[in-house]
Amino acid sequence: MPENVVVIDCFPQSVHKWEGFAVVAIDVVRATTTAITTVAMGRRCFPVATTDQAFDMAANLDDPLLVGEMGGVMPEGFEITNSPAAVAARSDIHRPAILLSSSGTRLCQAAAKHEHVFLASLRNYTALAGHLAAQGFSKIAVIGAGTHNEFREEDQMCCAWIAKLLIFNGYSPGTQDTSAIADAWCNSSADAWVEGKSAAYLRRTNQLHDLDFILGHVDDLDAVFRLQNGEVRMERAVVFGGMANV
Repeated sequence: MPENVVVIDCFPQSVHKWEGFAVVAIDVVRATTTAITTVAMGRRCFPVATTDQAFDMAANLDDPLLVGEMGGVMPEGFEITNSPAAVAARSDIHRPAILLSSSGTRLCQAAAKHEHVFLASLRNYTALAGHLAAQGFSKIAVIGAGTHNEFREEDQMCCAWIAKLLIFNGYSPGTQDTSAIADAWCNSSADAWVEGKSAAYLRRTNQLHDLDFILGHVDDLDAVFRLQNGEVRMERAVVFGGMANV
């Protein structure tokens, strides 16, 4: 394997294949966008994989905000669904958020077993790619959450944009799928995925505010978001010498 390598993969169950890699978890619609938005506003955020974990954690936090869905349904006892727009509209940032989703937070929990875990969305893909390269991570796995056993278009695109930036800055694609996905999406516009199933779901369920929010917040955060001890933490992006553009 080359000295510096990036791979694109999908689904929580794939994380174990990339032992020794820095892992980037991506669920554009909507878990990692929600988590990043939550923390960028100054609110603490704790991704969980099940409702039981959510309520167990809630018992140990002061006035927590339960955010999320399972199978598209907000569980009883939760206050808002997995929605970046809804989180952004709230002013009670002193309340730590416990975030649950059908696939994205499961990916985060699977990735948490690795030493270096980052969250990405369309909001911070450039900052994260530059940071990973500048910090000398030689092996990077960029992993989409997947929905209903599908690698959804928006996650493919976000994975591709990060991978392509790394490839243009000296990394080698570690698999044929990585090369194919990076090439397929590298020149796409930010709304190239809006005819896909995830966007259709948001339209069908009258959640267009989230579609608008995601499209209205592309590459607007110069920060990285690391998962440490079960909490998403924001750090300043460190980029030495800039990144070559795709």
